[in-house]
Amino acid sequence: MSTLAQEQSRIATEADHAKFGPRLKTALPGPLAKKVVADDDRVISPSYTRSYPMVAKSGRGIRVTDVDGNEFLDFAAGIAVNSTGHCHPEVVKAIQDQAAELIHMSGTDFYYDHMIKLADRLSAIAPMPGPHRFYYGNSGAEAVECAIKVARYHTGRQNIIAFFGAFHGRTMGALSLTASKPQQKRRFAPLVPGVHHVPYPYAYRNCTGTAEEQEAYALNCARYIEEKLFKTILPPEEVAAIILEPIQGEGGYVVAPDNFLKEIRRICDQHGILLIADEVQSGVGRTGKWWAIDHSGVQPDIVCIAKGIASGMPLGVCMTKASVMNWVPGSHASTYGGNPIAIAAALATLDIIERDALKNAAQVGAKMIDRLKGWVAKHPHVGDIRGRGLMIGIEIVKDQKTREAAGDLRDKIVELAFERGLLILGCGANSIRLCPPLVVNQQEADVALDILEESIVLASK
Repeated sequence: MSTLAQEQSRIATEADHAKFGPRLKTALPGPLAKKVVADDDRVISPSYTRSYPMVAKSGRGIRVTDVDGNEFLDFAAGIAVNSTGHCHPEVVKAIQDQAAELIHMSGTDFYYDHMIKLADRLSAIAPMPGPHRFYYGNSGAEAVECAIKVARYHTGRQNIIAFFGAFHGRTMGALSLTASKPQQKRRFAPLVPGVHHVPYPYAYRNCTGTAEEQEAYALNCARYIEEKLFKTILPPEEVAAIILEPIQGEGGYVVAPDNFLKEIRRICDQHGILLIADEVQSGVGRTGKWWAIDHSGVQPDIVCIAKGIASGMPLGVCMTKASVMNWVPGSHASTYGGNPIAIAAALATLDIIERDALKNAAQVGAKMIDRLKGWVAKHPHVGDIRGRGLMIGIEIVKDQKTREAAGDLRDKIVELAFERGLLILGCGANSIRLCPPLVVNQQEADVALDILEESIVLASK
């Protein structure tokens, strides 16, 4: 690149940072943020995992302003929840209009037509053929709890297979399936019995071979169920379901290979086992398709939905093939599930994603991944780039040859990014997750990656 071209590029970059970048007014945390953090420490449960002292006050689009007036780029999106960005005007209007009409009537005991309307909208984009049935709760964990119960009820079987690295929630049933970090289970036993964990295909950590060898490794992870579990301790006719994340979230944003998912589907079909896709973090357009499992063409029997479905309102959905949800009244329910305001937000969210954000997630995400892949050659502590759409993982290592995890270095990068006005989160032992609102534009994405790259360079020094 010529000297003139370099100067023009520098000027353009500075202009983008001024227009699309964060705007910081104080050292971080600011004085008001420090007070809130101190008060929080006095009265709020210490079980929450705060990565840095971000004290939010307001948000618009992909921007969040803290109590001191500092404006950040949000590439965490409330843990992939704010799919349409903060306070999207269409979502706000839907919430306000609904709040003025009906706030609560309890779909457990009464009828509400928008519960049907949302079910029909989700049925039209389901990753498996209909007809379908839907259960409404308030969170991803509740959607998973429903999936556990309906799988056991429908099949009359008691056992469920989950995967190492999985995160399915923190309520007792969902926690029993979770296998992400020991602290999540420490001192909470006994957990729900009948859960068996098996290896998830994490090729970067467990297979350093060729593409063909990695494909074989992925198949072996699936076949472990038949060749080890079913031949030693677990009769297949007593397994109700296999639950998996098409992209593991808390496990490190690890993408399941297509051949692995297809082999799991074959095993389920052969043994009469239900396949549950936990799409709580990966679904509702996050990967550039409605569901992460859509990329493989594999059709589940049950889908767990939450996070991005209602742009920040509490809503969890368990979607099944209609024949699966064959339980009788009183078998399962939720007082607040299907809350009118949450459903209004979900309907507005689906409108925005269908019209604009689905395509945008695919396009902006592809360009981000393309740029990030170049960092493996450029930055010695970037070990792996993986993801789909706007669900992107960056694995941080001490050394690319040994692939030794560098969790402390990852944490330092996250902290440095915060100090520069970029909100990101870690996942797994040593990975960074990028999950911005699906409405992020290319200039905002470029500025965010500039800040992140600067943070990596500084942390490496």
